[in-house]
Amino acid sequence: MTQGQIDKLISEREFPEATDHCELVETHISWVILCDDFVYKVKKPIKYSFLDFSTVERRKHFCERELQLNQRFAKDIYLGVLPVYQVNGHFKIGGDFGAPIDYTLKMRKLDPKMRMDKLLKQGRVSEEHIKNLAEWIENFHKKAAVIREKDVLDIKEKFNDLVAEKQFISEQLGFDSAKTIDRAVIVSDGFFDKHEKLLKDRLRSGFFRDCHGDLHSRNIFLLPGPQPFDCLEFNDDYRQIDVLNEVAFLCMDLDAHDKNELSELCIGHYNLHFPAMRNDEERQLFTYYKCYRANVRAKVNSLRAKSAYNNADQKKTLLEVQKYLDLMEDYLKSFSQ
Repeated sequence: MTQGQIDKLISEREFPEATDHCELVETHISWVILCDDFVYKVKKPIKYSFLDFSTVERRKHFCERELQLNQRFAKDIYLGVLPVYQVNGHFKIGGDFGAPIDYTLKMRKLDPKMRMDKLLKQGRVSEEHIKNLAEWIENFHKKAAVIREKDVLDIKEKFNDLVAEKQFISEQLGFDSAKTIDRAVIVSDGFFDKHEKLLKDRLRSGFFRDCHGDLHSRNIFLLPGPQPFDCLEFNDDYRQIDVLNEVAFLCMDLDAHDKNELSELCIGHYNLHFPAMRNDEERQLFTYYKCYRANVRAKVNSLRAKSAYNNADQKKTLLEVQKYLDLMEDYLKSFSQ
């Protein structure tokens, strides 16, 4: 579908259930339509180095994949995949009107006020919340499929992908930002030269699992018990990772919200139940993973800034890029001490 078609679908409200309210939330890869009781997610017809939603068939496949993967822990939320039709110039979800023009993932709507990132900004996330969440994650990881074959050094290439955004970031945020990226790549390359054996040992030891892959506060509800959702479906390699990498994403996100004490509590409580960080070298690996996750958020926000619809949105998103570059640089300091 196109932006115009999404807008028309929302304006005409041709959904399977009557709804008084429709709100569009846009990510760099999807349109998410929030109705009264349900949510409809449509993947954008895009192609990047790390994903390919360029055809209707591929978008259907990844809708089905997203449903399957998220039902591992959110069966009551992820309800099904429905076709989208164009009928006499109008757009309808569900039914049978010939060949679908696209597909949508249908989800049950949860209370948006209980999303973790919003609660963090309001100072409403307690230590008990974090302990419960850490226990949820370790329990999920213990049950997740163990990955035995993987190029564990490919994260080095993923880290260096940020270089592709360097020119745009430099133009928008200044040359110092470009220098931060250059320093980060040098440190990352050096880290892997030194710790290649550690990563291979962790693969053999079963620490690489089929995880969530995108575990940060925007993808978690606290109801009050933790309810993660929206795991990463478009690239298995990005989801089948070291469990320490997964926890590092959430802890980096807590650091980004200036909740360093909750970040330390999270990894400490997780490690108490699932000892994945057993020595100083693995503690340094955890810091590297946090640095990598800040790197990824900088890249994602750079991509969003490029496609922003107006200057205000672009400026807001560029502030996010700068925030994650600054956080990445803070983590880098621990490798030069």
